[in-house]
Amino acid sequence: MTFDFDLIVIGAGAGGLTCAITAKGFGKSVLLIEKDKTGGECTWSGCVPSKALINISKDIHSAKKYCDFKPDTLEIMRDVRSVIQDVYSYETPEVLEKMGINFLKGEAEFTENKTVKVGENTFNGKSIIIATGSSPLIPQIPGLNTVEYLTNESLFKLEDLPDSMIILGGGAIGVEMAQALTRIGVEIHLVEMLNNILFREEQEFAHILREKLADEGVNIHINTKAVEVKKDGDKIILSVEKNGEKIELSAGSILVAVGRKPNTESLKLESAGIEYNKKGIEVDKHLQTNIHNIYAVGDVASPYQFSHMANYQGIIAVQNALTPLKKSVDYSHVAWTTFTQPELASAGLTEEEAREKHDNIHVYFLEKDELDRAKTKKDDIFKIKIICDNKKRILGAQILADRAGELICEIQAIKANSLSLDKLSAVIHPYPTYAEAFSKLGKKAYVDKLMDNPIVNLMKSIKH
Repeated sequence: MTFDFDLIVIGAGAGGLTCAITAKGFGKSVLLIEKDKTGGECTWSGCVPSKALINISKDIHSAKKYCDFKPDTLEIMRDVRSVIQDVYSYETPEVLEKMGINFLKGEAEFTENKTVKVGENTFNGKSIIIATGSSPLIPQIPGLNTVEYLTNESLFKLEDLPDSMIILGGGAIGVEMAQALTRIGVEIHLVEMLNNILFREEQEFAHILREKLADEGVNIHINTKAVEVKKDGDKIILSVEKNGEKIELSAGSILVAVGRKPNTESLKLESAGIEYNKKGIEVDKHLQTNIHNIYAVGDVASPYQFSHMANYQGIIAVQNALTPLKKSVDYSHVAWTTFTQPELASAGLTEEEAREKHDNIHVYFLEKDELDRAKTKKDDIFKIKIICDNKKRILGAQILADRAGELICEIQAIKANSLSLDKLSAVIHPYPTYAEAFSKLGKKAYVDKLMDNPIVNLMKSIKH
């Protein structure tokens, strides 16, 4: 049997849900297809459970400053799953059906450019959006397939936490989980092949965070290559090469967090003539594939694998697919956060990237000793770096602080609207707050801008 829709959305994660809800808002008939559960990776194995676990670990870390105790990890994992269920309750198939969105559980595959097949039924869509997300990338390490390794997809399904864990990968997932699990009482070995964790971030900030994790008890191994995995009784043994020496790390479990791969295997993209590569589906600035009525959003097609990016792309893709108004994606104002404590938030270019693209840049710093709010909290870490062009417009920013993910939003608002940093000098910020830092940074930029003024320079020369 064949059914017709204005739009078919394949994948009900962050991007797919946004697409379906947006299209329904346009008054279009929508079919949303998902092979697993609605909510996708973010709800079930990413943003939601990881932040729940991180918040619990913060409470434990704070409490342990004043008393010693052994956390109930069974209760912790139950609490994490309860948060998942709470978020999921707002995006269940029943909720979507009440919105007027047709939901179908199953695995979709293309039969041609306007038709997908699920089971024995086929569905025609005037437009189709692929939002199938990504999955953990599993490295080809000898012996890894002989042990029961964890990924973010299985970690939060654990009834209880192990006493020890090896984490492969010093990216955001690996670093967040290393700190959170260490605080809960799991002995962690974090293994990273490069010379620092969080290689995409400003390395001076990543270095500070690495020292913080090490101080809390995370065993961090940088410049370390995993070469073999084996089982020895109830322990997993990871052989690594570090500084030219081969050593063995032992733990009760191993978590693989070395990257992501796009979910394209089961779609039979060739049947629709859709072009793709190992990084995902190829799309243009309108998120359109080489097939005019087919679009792709989120991890399966994006250079940035963030839920907020999938949401952003989803709205644009629906507008482009269903209306004559074509809008392009703009990746010049991307921001993201690593949710450690302190958080590390970034927007735009690093200093190195800015120097490669611009002849004249200005770099502004503000640290703990310049901010009273940061001084009120013992052992607080606070550091901001703002990179501007010669007109003091923001090119990039990095914030290492509590609630840095919220703080970066003020910079995003200024940056996305092409306002100069000095404009913040006149904005009243409550005292004492972390956000007051932006007023101080704005004043630094204002002074520089004033000193660059030709009239001021002329008066200075006359005076001398």
